[in-house]
Amino acid sequence: MKLQLVPASRGALWVRQGFRVFFSRPLSFMALFGVLLLGMLVAQLLPWIGALLFWACMPLVTLGFMLATQQSLQGRYPTPRVFIEPLRGERSRMRALWQLGAVYAVTMLIVAAVYSWIDGGRYAALQTAVASGNATPESVAALLDDTRLQMSLLWFASAATLFSLPLWHAPALVHWGGQTALKALFFSTVACWRNKGAFVVYALTGVAAVMAFALVSSIVFALLGQPGVAAIAMAPAVLLFVAVFYASLFFTFADCFEMPSAPPAEKETAQ
Repeated sequence: MKLQLVPASRGALWVRQGFRVFFSRPLSFMALFGVLLLGMLVAQLLPWIGALLFWACMPLVTLGFMLATQQSLQGRYPTPRVFIEPLRGERSRMRALWQLGAVYAVTMLIVAAVYSWIDGGRYAALQTAVASGNATPESVAALLDDTRLQMSLLWFASAATLFSLPLWHAPALVHWGGQTALKALFFSTVACWRNKGAFVVYALTGVAAVMAFALVSSIVFALLGQPGVAAIAMAPAVLLFVAVFYASLFFTFADCFEMPSAPPAEKETAQ
């Protein structure tokens, strides 16, 4: 598949397109996101093993959301079948997808292990203190000022972001481009780097949208005399923003690579 270069301003468009396609099929996308949340909950019941299985399925999850966006653009209503649809194609593509899953699982296991070593249980202590309701602002501030806690969070955020670049486009390159796992990882990295301006704007626009919602909701509820409701409203809003993010993934791929005339799933259906 031919790599395409896009201007930095394209990143803001990806966010707008994500919102547009999400609100064209809000129930469908929230149902898909609900399946993802259910998988996360099930994974938590199996420490480490559950996390490994969940991470191994993430390439299928991101590809599933890309297929859902494509189907929405075609006027169809996506269903949870999009998560298993890629596994019904050619055996080589299916094998490559599972290889990507294995790479992602092992990578995230290393990231999580290093994070746990740096953190040393400090984040868990912070969560316990906040959940107890007995923590004072001073004690919470002292926990937040811990250098190892800050370093562990910085490590996890930076490492997870860095290692996500090779896998950003990789599942789509396997599914639509028929590439091997290794080639898909390589060209995904190249595409993200060559279009880094667009991806920086994409990330900044997404963060700005969340911050704008938080600011507006705080002002509105403060004027209504219910400032505490703003924090409650942020919980479902964050879930919505994450679902929009997944809905926008297809646009980042479709702009960075020249899409084939018909994806494998459609060809099989036509036959």
